[in-house]
Amino acid sequence: MTAVQETLRTEYPFTLPRGYVDENGRVHRNGIMRLATARDEITTQADQRSKQNPAYLTVLLLERTVTELGDLSAVDTFVIENLFASDLAFLQDLYRRINQDGHTEVAVSCPHCGKDFGVDIAGDAPGDPDVRG
Repeated sequence: MTAVQETLRTEYPFTLPRGYVDENGRVHRNGIMRLATARDEITTQADQRSKQNPAYLTVLLLERTVTELGDLSAVDTFVIENLFASDLAFLQDLYRRINQDGHTEVAVSCPHCGKDFGVDIAGDAPGDPDVRG
């Protein structure tokens, strides 16, 4: 019997519902978020910006853990601050899921047959910008 070696998943690809619009009007939707470290949590809580405004902690945590977004050279506070509210909420939920729950899957039920199954929300984000419904 061979032991199955489990690997720790530390990076999670995602697709933003709307996408970050850069200064040239290009939309960046696909990215990668990594697991947060203790240093990420401690450093951001000690930052003066989060002490002055506790809501800013989210911006600082996402700046540190979103490692890629489209073809941007860097993801900094300016990028996170300029996300649409729906994209910020998506990333906050993704951060919580991967750092607390350890996965990006949600349990759903088929409305027609009632069967339960899982859907990976990081890769199956709704909101194709070319489809208006």
